[in-house]
Amino acid sequence: MTHAMRKLGVLFAAVSALAITASVTTASAESLRDNWCKDVHLRFFAGGAEGDAFASIVYNGALQAAKDTGAQVDYVFSGWKAETMVQQLREAIAAKPDGIAMMGHPGEASIMPLAEEASKAGIKMMYQNVPLPGVVAKFGGGYVGAQQGPQGKALGEEAVRRFELKLGDSVIVFGPFDQQPERYVREGATADALEAAGLKVTRIPSPTEWAADPNLAISAVTAALTNDPAVKAIIYPGGQLLGNATAYMQAAGKKPGEVINIGFDTSPQIVAGFKEGWVQLTADQQPFLQGYMPILSLCQQVVYGLAPIDVDTGAGFVTPDNYAAVADLATEGLR
Repeated sequence: MTHAMRKLGVLFAAVSALAITASVTTASAESLRDNWCKDVHLRFFAGGAEGDAFASIVYNGALQAAKDTGAQVDYVFSGWKAETMVQQLREAIAAKPDGIAMMGHPGEASIMPLAEEASKAGIKMMYQNVPLPGVVAKFGGGYVGAQQGPQGKALGEEAVRRFELKLGDSVIVFGPFDQQPERYVREGATADALEAAGLKVTRIPSPTEWAADPNLAISAVTAALTNDPAVKAIIYPGGQLLGNATAYMQAAGKKPGEVINIGFDTSPQIVAGFKEGWVQLTADQQPFLQGYMPILSLCQQVVYGLAPIDVDTGAGFVTPDNYAAVADLATEGLR
């Protein structure tokens, strides 16, 4: 074979490879779908009330997922009330949607029989915010949210390290300690971590109503500080209360930074608290993902037959040093 013929052969092979690549690329492009979930009907639980500092970010994530996939979504707001969620879940199953994205707040015992009913009806399930490993193990589904125990423990340990809290220091942990155990795993883990470091921890129950109206907690916070003026830090159970730390501290006659205010989540109010010196640390659990990913996963399960998604949204800590990186997104209701 002459040199010219070899060159011609190489050129022919290269042209053939390009043609094959172009064919595959064209076929792949043709297989992509717009509004690929448009025939799927879902019901999504946002958890709190409309306009709630946390629930609104979850809701925005769900709205974005519905727009991106084309899914038909009915949104449910529950004011963080477990009994309301259970009744709404019954109603959701009776409506027979293709899938339901459910908050896990009512706990394993309450949701287990309804998850069984959904499974028998062929309704796909996803859970967000509070994990239900027993329900998922028995009747399937996925979970999108922070792992409550590890996140709570990490916050307590970070608080001790970052603020040099020492043996005998007094701290307050607010949490739903008067509710079912699944609801206070996170805050309980924070309190346990602080106690393990030798701190004096006072656990104070936080009613569900405080999430809807954080001002309802003003009297409890001020009373706790009056009863123990030596309190070094307060840990709040959610972004609604942490975002209202300014009001609590001003009502108690405290200056910015005089009491360390710690908690979970981000919001425009929490960003303002960081900026003004009222908030010192928060554990971010990315509620936008808790809205977006369950809808995406339900669509993938129904349309493509894919397995449920499990995502740990516990992203780390927001501090006075890095809050500016999420400030604009928080203002938009996305972080």
